Amino acid sequence: MVNGIIKKLGEDLVNNILVRFPVKSLVRLKCISKRWYTLIQSTTFIHLHLNYQTTIQHEFILFKHSIKEPNEFISILSFLSGDDDDGFNPLFPDINVTSMSSNFNATFYPLLGPCHGLVVLTDLTTIIIFNPATRNFRLIPPSPFGCPQGFHRSVEGIGFGFDSISKYYKIVRICEVFWNPWDGYPGPKETKIDVYDFSMDCWREVEQVNLPLIYWVPCAEMLYNEVVHWFATIEMSMIILCFDMSTEIFRNINIPDVCNNLTHKQYYGLVILRGCLTLISYPNPISPTDPINDKVHVWVMEEYGESKSWILKNTIRVVPVESPLDVWKNSILLFQSKKGHLISYDINSNEEKEHILHGSPGSLSVIVYEEGLTSIPPGSPNSSKVQNF
Repeated sequence: MVNGIIKKLGEDLVNNILVRFPVKSLVRLKCISKRWYTLIQSTTFIHLHLNYQTTIQHEFILFKHSIKEPNEFISILSFLSGDDDDGFNPLFPDINVTSMSSNFNATFYPLLGPCHGLVVLTDLTTIIIFNPATRNFRLIPPSPFGCPQGFHRSVEGIGFGFDSISKYYKIVRICEVFWNPWDGYPGPKETKIDVYDFSMDCWREVEQVNLPLIYWVPCAEMLYNEVVHWFATIEMSMIILCFDMSTEIFRNINIPDVCNNLTHKQYYGLVILRGCLTLISYPNPISPTDPINDKVHVWVMEEYGESKSWILKNTIRVVPVESPLDVWKNSILLFQSKKGHLISYDINSNEEKEHILHGSPGSLSVIVYEEGLTSIPPGSPNSSKVQNF
């Protein structure tokens, strides 16, 4: 009967009907027959469905927060929809991140992505890639690169994205290796670049000249135009360091000049606002609160890669901010407050809301994503298998 429907209507028409279905319904439809399973699992259909979801901008919220137990922090993932004006509604029960890996400790590390509906969760040692819509995940093998005895290797920056040339996903890490004696000062730092290539299911080191020092802030490591972005410093000036996932080449983007004059007073974050790379400048969260002068500035790069195209779009006042998080519905900025609450600010209506979602201060991370059927790359026979949570 199912094959008859496809034959009668034509595969193109059936595709046009099915792309309108949510992932949960499509997962059920795959069980009807082998023909439907093959159709829905095809690369062509997965891309059609992902593109349609992006067009209608039916967004979901992945919310990570940590709660303090007597002897440890516990990281929780919440999966939410936000179709109405009353806030966010759970799609299904929260999960404890330790159910995905018992050795995981991602209390204060942000989520990475999304990329084609996939998200990466990491504590810099353990890395998990998962699809919040299909509820599939896989542990990525640890990097084999270490350092000689007496040296220390630290991960300063990490990113996740898609290489449109090889058609595979990659994870990139910026590491620093330095002499770290127990009774003296650390020695000079050498930068190392690790890339995990899903096409080969292994890590490799990328040859690289000296890079600026990564300046870690909670809301960076942003993927945009197949490029990962971090903040970094060159001779006391803040810049945006970029890594192209396809060419594996680094380059720099300057931030607005006025922002560089305020680096001791301001922190920065990166989001995507109305399709443009956007810099959020906000008061240093460790500084005393100044209700009169504390403001958040929203800078939009109108022409990507052109430093002269930065435009100050908005200047707003919100409750004391720990960091920006993401953008929802193309105009609502999401922040975490210093008290650990999720705050939203609509730049169209200037309406600010404090939501019931909260966690330990500094532990919040948000990814706004569209559902997708993208499969988790399976890896080699010796790698960890794709699992369900």
